[in-house]
Order: sequence, then structure tokens, then C-alpha cells
Amino acid sequence: MQRRRPIKQTISLHHTLAAFAKTACELADALPPGPERDALLRKARRADTASHLRDRLGSTGLQPPTR
Repeated sequence: MQRRRPIKQTISLHHTLAAFAKTACELADALPPGPERDALLRKARRADTASHLRDRLGSTGLQPPTR
């Protein structure tokens, strides 16, 4: 069985998702209102939320309760 060669990530997932969200919003702004535009905006919103997920999970404001 062949082994996969390791791939070095040069851009973090956070930055990749943020760039995709920005590009998708710009493309959606160029489209007329309709289902295609709505789908693109939905994808952009999901990518933006996913890119901020690391910040939300690592926030010091969300600490588990102490006994």
C-alpha cells in the first residue's frame, strides 16, 4: 500500500475560511437577488462563523463553573 506524502500547511484554516468568506460575499454582491445569491451568502456566513470558532472556544469569558 502506498503512503501519502505529508503536506505542510502554509496558511491556517482560520485564514483560509476568512478569505473564502470575504470572496463569497463580494461575489454575492455582484449577483442579482435570487437563490444562487442566497446560497452563496449562506456559505459565506458559515465560513465566517467557522473561522471565528477558535476565538470563541478559547475565550476566557467562557469558563466552566467551579465547585
